[in-house]
Amino acid sequence: MKRESVIIIGAGLGGLECAYMLAKNGMKVTVLEHEPQVGGCLQTFRRGAALFDTGFHYVGALGEGESLHTLFSYFDLMELPWKKLDEDCFDEVVIGEDTYAFANTHRGFYERMSARFPKEREGLKTYVDFLKQVGDHIFGVFSEGEGKYGTYSLLSRSAYEFLNETIKDPVLRKVLSGTSLKMELNAPTLPLYTFAQINDSFIRSAWRLRGGGSQIADKLVEGIRTMGGEVKTHAAVTSIKEENGRVTGVNVNDEDWLEADWIISSVHPAHTISLVKDSKALRNIYRRRIAGLDNTFGMFTANIRLKPGLLPYLNRNIFVHRADADLWNVRTMKTESVLVNYSVPEPYSSTAVNIDLLSPMSWNEVKKWVDFPVGKRGEDYVAFKQAKTEECIRLVERRLPELRGAVDRIFTSTPLSYQSYISSAEGCAFGIRKDYNHPMMTVLPARTPLPNLLLTGQSLNLHGVLGVSMTSFLTCAEILGMDHVRKELGIENRK
Repeated sequence: MKRESVIIIGAGLGGLECAYMLAKNGMKVTVLEHEPQVGGCLQTFRRGAALFDTGFHYVGALGEGESLHTLFSYFDLMELPWKKLDEDCFDEVVIGEDTYAFANTHRGFYERMSARFPKEREGLKTYVDFLKQVGDHIFGVFSEGEGKYGTYSLLSRSAYEFLNETIKDPVLRKVLSGTSLKMELNAPTLPLYTFAQINDSFIRSAWRLRGGGSQIADKLVEGIRTMGGEVKTHAAVTSIKEENGRVTGVNVNDEDWLEADWIISSVHPAHTISLVKDSKALRNIYRRRIAGLDNTFGMFTANIRLKPGLLPYLNRNIFVHRADADLWNVRTMKTESVLVNYSVPEPYSSTAVNIDLLSPMSWNEVKKWVDFPVGKRGEDYVAFKQAKTEECIRLVERRLPELRGAVDRIFTSTPLSYQSYISSAEGCAFGIRKDYNHPMMTVLPARTPLPNLLLTGQSLNLHGVLGVSMTSFLTCAEILGMDHVRKELGIENRK
């Protein structure tokens, strides 16, 4: 029997997970990554003694029996040095001068929040129960009938409308939206499923990874190679070859042709389609539709190396917002919201080594420098980043007054940086913008008009570590069959 071959374009989380699963099922897998480092948003970089994450900061639903635990157990990732955030306050939301704690477990979250907003007990119960139902049915995406809590039914409902219908107090609505930097809270477009699934996963449990997200990628690569697969860096796919309505191979670095029975792309769908130069199957109307999809906003990041022993480590995330910030209509031209994320220090250390400050930033703010190479974007780009950094620190130090004095070095990045180093289209943080008004147009399937060219990654169904991991199994199901995937995950009897 012929051993089917698969080429996977891009060594981000989705591409590596697909490679791992297919190699585990006996397929001949080759992963091609044009960057020198695998991992995509999981990449880390070191500045002196400080290790910084590129895009990985924390995950939800990693506790025993929870959804990400099921997926990561399959990939043998649970042995990594995970650290659970404080259950009584894994996320802290600061709005103006007021502070609110997000607690783990649905009961804990409800009790903590209803104590602050006793008049909203009924609305909060409806809110929490709904999130729980969505999370309880998360594996329904692998089944035929999803019911009212399924992915596709909720992708056509408005998250903003649900929140306003359920919660009457405008302050509480803002608080519940306060961890917004895990997604793009765009009122006219955000599907209810995205909002509910992501928030529910973190309410169940929240975790950091000591030593950075690159460990996830490295562990997956180790597994792929152990099972006979290949992972190649500095290997840019410059075109995809089609013959008689099927893809047959890829050109690497404009030099070598590699053939395969299947091709899976984890890079942006628009870029993927552009690689198929001549095709009767990919009609112009399809190409224009994919190319015309909007991307989500990006992030400005200030990676701060701290002076030793000055800033206490907090085992939580802090979301700091101006009192007048409109969280559902982000005005990225000024700094209204900042996520403060701590890297996990060495065991028994009580002080932080480095922190990251993240704030939304649109592509329009930086695209005038797009034609300049890295490191040669001029003094005005440097000044732009310095001003943004100062805005972030000024907002955060209202909560952490000791921060400014603890700063040793600051390293900054914009959406341009993310496009340059991890090939994120327009530096977008969450892939293609999903639109509940047009779910059939903006929520992409793994299939393409070419039957053996598949897509994966955060631009399809869901973003984030959990979303991408779910999507990787959906992509592999196109090859292995859904029943086989459910059996592999051990979820035959789960909803």
